[in-house]
Formats: sequence, C-alpha cells, structure tokens
Amino acid sequence: MSSTPEAHSTADQPVAKPVLTPGAAKRANASVIGMIMALAVSLLVLVPIMLLSANSQSQVHRPTVDVSAVAANAKDTAGFSPTAPALPDGYSANYARWVAGGSDGVSQWDVGYVTPKQQFVSVVQTATANPTWITQQVKDAPKTGTRSAGGVEWTLYDKPGVEKSYVGTVRGTTVIVSGSADFSEFDVVAAAVAASPAAGR
Repeated sequence: MSSTPEAHSTADQPVAKPVLTPGAAKRANASVIGMIMALAVSLLVLVPIMLLSANSQSQVHRPTVDVSAVAANAKDTAGFSPTAPALPDGYSANYARWVAGGSDGVSQWDVGYVTPKQQFVSVVQTATANPTWITQQVKDAPKTGTRSAGGVEWTLYDKPGVEKSYVGTVRGTTVIVSGSADFSEFDVVAAAVAASPAAGR
C-alpha cells in the first residue's frame, strides 16, 4: 500500500526551531548572570559563618563556676554543708546554686557538671528529702540495684529512655546524682561527692 502525497509532504517538512530575538536572548543571559552572581554572594556570606561555627564548636567555651565558693555562701542558709566535689581534669561545673523550697517544701543544693565524654551529671543535696521528692528527682524510674562509690552504698534508679540516678546518704543529707553519663563517670562523681570536705573548711 503506497503512502499518500499528503503523508510524504508532512514527513518531509523541516521541524521549526524557536528563535530568540536579540532582546530575549539578552534578557535570558542577564537572568543567568544574575543567578550566578546571587549564588556567589550567598557563598561569600555563608563560608565565613560556617568557618566561625566550626571553630566555635572545636573550642567550646565553658563558664567558670567556683563550686566551693558558692557552697560556702550557701552553707548558713542550707543548714548543712553543701557538697563541693573535687573532680579530675575533664569535668567542669556549669552551674552551682541554692534552690529554696517551692511547692514541695524541699530546699536543695544543686550543681551540674559536664563530663569528659560530654555528658551531663547533676548533684542534688537536701536535708529534708521525702519519698515524693525522691520519686520526682529520679523521674519515676524504678530501683534496679545498688552501686558502691566513695564508701557509700548508692541506690540505683534506672529505666530505658530516662536518665539514671544514684541516691545515697552523705553526712546526714540525701544526695541524688543524676544524668546521662555512663556508670564509670557516675562513679567518679559519686565518689568525689562522698569524699568532698564540708563547705567552708
């Protein structure tokens, strides 16, 4: 079966190509150049910020907290000697404060530390602990055993997804060591708390 003349004429026709006018081409080039310039300016702004951010992360600034001095100042108010543990290099205090009793009526000495493994450990001490307060401090975690550190037998509270806690008695006060650190770092802090001299001595 032979093709019709109309089919031959349609197939033989050249495909029309769009032609940009000089003005359109200039506008298109201007848009591309503008995009490249905007990208270059963005990079010039972002690169220094990224470099500064990387540098600040590599040299993390740690506040200087004199735990012993704050503990000595809190001693008269507390009615007991707030612990000021002497920890090895690599442990740094990032706060130390006396917290007056709120609705629970429990006033407490509260100190926070960053460990060498960049984990957090808090030490809370009070002379007026009660079961409800302890439950709140350990975030409702169950008792899972005991740990010995610094000559003190600590009760361990632990459950998945919750910071673990050591609860013990030090010089007639209740001390709770809590945080995200592993047991080796917990033991270092707990032992230092047990061995810490009374504030003001």
